[in-house]
Amino acid sequence: MIPSTRSPPAARASRSRLLAALGCAAVGFLLAGCDQKTAATAPPSRLVRTEVVKLSERRQSITLTGDVQARVLAELSFRVSGRVTERLVEVGAHVKAGQVLARIDPAEQQADLDSAQAAVVAAESQVKVATSNFNRQQTLITSGFTTRASFDQAQETLRTAEGSLEAAKAQLGTAKDALTYTELRADADGTITARNIEVGQVAQAAQSVFTLAHDGNRDAVIDVYEAALSLKFDDSKVALALLSDPSVTAKGTVREVSPTIDPKSGTVRVKITIENPPPEMVLGSAVSATGFIKPEQRIVLPWSALNASGKTPAVWLVDANKTVSLKPITIEDFETGTIVVSGGLKPGDRIVTEGGKLLSVGQQVSFNEEARS
Repeated sequence: MIPSTRSPPAARASRSRLLAALGCAAVGFLLAGCDQKTAATAPPSRLVRTEVVKLSERRQSITLTGDVQARVLAELSFRVSGRVTERLVEVGAHVKAGQVLARIDPAEQQADLDSAQAAVVAAESQVKVATSNFNRQQTLITSGFTTRASFDQAQETLRTAEGSLEAAKAQLGTAKDALTYTELRADADGTITARNIEVGQVAQAAQSVFTLAHDGNRDAVIDVYEAALSLKFDDSKVALALLSDPSVTAKGTVREVSPTIDPKSGTVRVKITIENPPPEMVLGSAVSATGFIKPEQRIVLPWSALNASGKTPAVWLVDANKTVSLKPITIEDFETGTIVVSGGLKPGDRIVTEGGKLLSVGQQVSFNEEARS
């Protein structure tokens, strides 16, 4: 008799429970593996510093350097040519109006004066002779002992002699003036700033001998690069300071802007009137001039907030879920420690200012809600 292979009911129930337990364990292991894989791929939340974007008043200024010059610079020169015999002043000397600065040899002008004086004496003699002859002809024609033609000729001779005398006197005046031109005098009170002659040199008429800076108003002369002229300045007022002593300051007003550009330096010369110049701002002093640009509302961010999206500047933008994304921006200007943003952001956006170097798109961040904003 062959024994039965069927298991008792109790054994079958035990195997079913064992298989169910093994199945649950396998499912548990699979789920645990999925959870570990998910945890391994999800980037961890990073602690960063953020800032809320806002508009701020940006007051920009430009500082350039120049020097102090006189409002009026006169180029003094002799009116006649000659050899310089005396030079009575040096550069830097303060002179008074009418003071003699230099002399040239007056021999030629003295000879011209002597000649003119002799011409006047000769002309006066001719006038005397012509006057006597005319008076005689006038007496004779009254008595009928001369002709009308002789009378007219005597009269014409007298008029010619008188004209020659007037011409000789005029020439004498010119010769006297030419003699005075051998002395070069200051045309106003001022300071000698340049000298172009030496004793023994032959000075030509109208050749610059001295440069005289007239006393009175003073200008700060600045060479400004062309791009600065397109900026919208707050007003025409300029803050001036002495480079050797910045505590010496003054206010200035733009008086003149050159209409042309210097071809060598590419700059435009600007003259600024110094209002009540302090005594320390003497001629030739180096000064700084600061002009203020009209304030504008701009977004200003720290340098640490700047990143890049490809070749485009960008910042990390934090959304409401504290997830970051790269936001391209347009930069208007780079300043010390900050950047000025003209596009890409709006007031109220929250951006990462520190800790953004290791972030990735879509990563969650944590930050203190009371961070600088």
